[in-house]
Amino acid sequence: MLSSAMTTNETFLSSVELEKAITDDDGLAARQHLAAGRPIYYGDADYPEGLVKKYPDGRKQLVSVSNDGKITVIRDL
Repeated sequence: MLSSAMTTNETFLSSVELEKAITDDDGLAARQHLAAGRPIYYGDADYPEGLVKKYPDGRKQLVSVSNDGKITVIRDL
């Protein structure tokens, strides 16, 4: 778990939880996180150099996550 990168509004899934979420994904969990005021992270083939961080207000950033859990903004999308 990348607890050092978490703020009170961020949650990371374990590899087992992530696998299940990907397999069973209907977008509900992402919508619930956004509705609760928490950002979500996801991969996008258009941005292979990082992850997309989407905020509840619709803003998006391309970010990278280091092995120690530090999140770095690459650029706004």
